[in-house]
Amino acid sequence: MAQRARLRTRFAVKKKFMAGILFLLTIILVLRDSGSALAAEPVVVGFSQVGAESDWRMANTKSMRETFTESNGYKLILKDAQQKQENQIAAIREFIEQGVGYIVLAPVTEDGWDGVLKEAKDAGVPVIIVDRMIKTIDDSLYSCWVGSDFRREGGVAAAWMEKNFESDKDLVIAHLQGTLGSSAQIGRSEGLQAVIDKNIGWKLAVRDSGDFTQVKGKEVMERFLRQYRHIDVLFCENDNMAFGAMKAMDEARRSYGADGEIKIISFDATRRGLEATLKGWISCNVECNPLHGPRVEQIISRLRKGETPGKLVYVDEIAFDAALITQKDVAERTY
Repeated sequence: MAQRARLRTRFAVKKKFMAGILFLLTIILVLRDSGSALAAEPVVVGFSQVGAESDWRMANTKSMRETFTESNGYKLILKDAQQKQENQIAAIREFIEQGVGYIVLAPVTEDGWDGVLKEAKDAGVPVIIVDRMIKTIDDSLYSCWVGSDFRREGGVAAAWMEKNFESDKDLVIAHLQGTLGSSAQIGRSEGLQAVIDKNIGWKLAVRDSGDFTQVKGKEVMERFLRQYRHIDVLFCENDNMAFGAMKAMDEARRSYGADGEIKIISFDATRRGLEATLKGWISCNVECNPLHGPRVEQIISRLRKGETPGKLVYVDEIAFDAALITQKDVAERTY
């Protein structure tokens, strides 16, 4: 009897022990699954894009979409501002209310961001600026900027002009600007103005904005052609405006390109732009790389690790001369 009692006692103790082990294992599994679920939560990125006004802009949006995917651990909320700053300010405030992890802003213009960026900073949401720069009284309002050196781009185009046109010969220049107040417009316009100031025979005959769009570029170029019977150079601040300008010249039966009356200088070097350069329609095309998605993702990865990325991240870019470009250059262009 005593032996049976001892056996029953041992069995009961063992049973309680095993039950305790099973309970602990269950807790561990629940905690592990909970941690995995938390780890699987996507990083939410709010992206305020200028619009879809050009091939460059659409390639920039595509790069962001392809980078910030669910399979990469992200959720992208994209807001198209339709080239209106008030829409971007409203989008940033919406991102803050939604509790996004990061805000990416491709600003329409440089000025007017301090108020809404302070709201993002106060909410603890890091802001990354892409493409165009901003002017701010406090650069701590954004974490990092990534994009092109637009003043350098303008300087590269200006250097091409000095190499290909004599400084003391009369040169009539028409200037198709991008969206006024944007970094791309400011930098590229400064590059042109600097070279005009250096060369006594060069004259800026007319200047107006085509807002980086093909439709507006055509409209403005039509007006240029009505105003000036003779134009030597069209300094055009992006490929899409150049396409519009070429359409206007075609309709007005004005020649352009290598053997034509008007030499075209353009920016972006999109695939269509390089095709036009290879054909000799565009004489010089300065690259502006739109593929910022992976660059922004690298910045976010560093911020998540508690690291501090460089404040300004410039993209390496080159220029294409119609006399030197090859079919390989065009074939390698992905946008």
